[in-house]
Amino acid sequence: MFLRGLRLILLASPLSLHASEPAVHEFLLDNGLKLLVQEDHRAPAVVSQVWYKVGASYEHGGITGVSHMLEHMMFKGTEKHPPGEFSRIIAANGGRENAFTGQDYTAYFQTLEKTRLPISFELEADRMRNLKLIEPEFAKEHQVVLEERRLRTDDQPRAKMQEHFDSVAYSNSPYKNPVIGWPDDVAGLTLADLKKWYTLWYAPNNATLVVVGDVNPDEVYKQAKKFFGPLKRSDLPPIKARGEVEQLGPRRMTIKLPAKLPYLVMGYKTPALKTTSDEAEAYALEVAAGVLDGGNSARLPSRLVRGQQVAASAGASYDLYSRLGNLFALEGTPAQGKTLADLEKSLSEEIRRLRDEPISAEELQRVKAQVLASHVYQLDSMFYQAMQLGTTETVGLGWRKVREYVDKVNAVTADRVQTIARKYLIDDRLTVAHLEPLPLPEGAPAPEERPTGGDHVR
Repeated sequence: MFLRGLRLILLASPLSLHASEPAVHEFLLDNGLKLLVQEDHRAPAVVSQVWYKVGASYEHGGITGVSHMLEHMMFKGTEKHPPGEFSRIIAANGGRENAFTGQDYTAYFQTLEKTRLPISFELEADRMRNLKLIEPEFAKEHQVVLEERRLRTDDQPRAKMQEHFDSVAYSNSPYKNPVIGWPDDVAGLTLADLKKWYTLWYAPNNATLVVVGDVNPDEVYKQAKKFFGPLKRSDLPPIKARGEVEQLGPRRMTIKLPAKLPYLVMGYKTPALKTTSDEAEAYALEVAAGVLDGGNSARLPSRLVRGQQVAASAGASYDLYSRLGNLFALEGTPAQGKTLADLEKSLSEEIRRLRDEPISAEELQRVKAQVLASHVYQLDSMFYQAMQLGTTETVGLGWRKVREYVDKVNAVTADRVQTIARKYLIDDRLTVAHLEPLPLPEGAPAPEERPTGGDHVR
């Protein structure tokens, strides 16, 4: 989701946005490791991220959740650094570190004072090819992951609903499987499964190293060659296309779980930037999401929450940078005295208006400004700068796509938004899910409603 700030001045001088973005320096090691370095000298700090081209969408039935499980095990040590040593060393040097798994990637990161970057490189290079996977550590971490699944999904009605929604919305796309894995698959994972997955995918020629901070690119390259250069490349398996089959009509489901509030999710199948034959469609979908959910003045909060008062909350989202086609999603909670049917009707009406009524020039300008302002605000974060580069590179778009964003969003017209709404935001591409609350067990606290979907962080 974008942060949708409002800065109309951005549209008056879009070239200034490009001028504010520092150059990206690209290097390729002999073993296939790609290095991206972006200078940011505002603070004496550096963010280092290692992105592997493997995530939940690479998995097959029976081992769903293996990418996430392996992410946990990557902190369990090598011959050189025993379990817990990685995190201890980073902390002792004043740094922060963690990792996350998504559908399309697994990534590991550290934030450190700039002179400590070689420490990060030495540790990441060591565990890239030398991870020590042993049964006692696996048994302990396996229980941690099972408990994580229970706390973050099984005991959270919205997260549980999202899991079932995705499994119905997608027919054969691997996005139908949860990142954390299906319960029986996670419970059945073995050390042998992890060893095979690690050997298959964790290699320099399947990774991108992203560094953003107060650094010299050539010096970073020298350090990368020193620590990562000796690592052997791997014979990677070919990635077969796994496109989603055509949906032949609307799909509906009802989920009944103990919950405090009802909840609604609607999703229309749409292409991503990577999968569309016309990139303008993807950017038009990005703007369409901004029309609906681009700050307090956007249509959903202004009309459904404050205007009609049919929703206590309502939102829209679209993932421009996914590896496979995904969903243009709407979600919300009915206001007190309103029903899920009332909210669904109002959300459907807003989609109809996108199809049937052109966006005014004033509204389109405002929405573009909000989307672009968000893009600029996020550049204030070294971590997010690295995230953008890592994500686009890992899903196969290439990091240069980040630099096209401003011009492509500015080029979106009202006609283009209406055209893509008529093409993609239609009932034959729609899946709807209702969460109907069951009574909470007597004396049990209401479950904490966590955000649904997204990456799993260790």
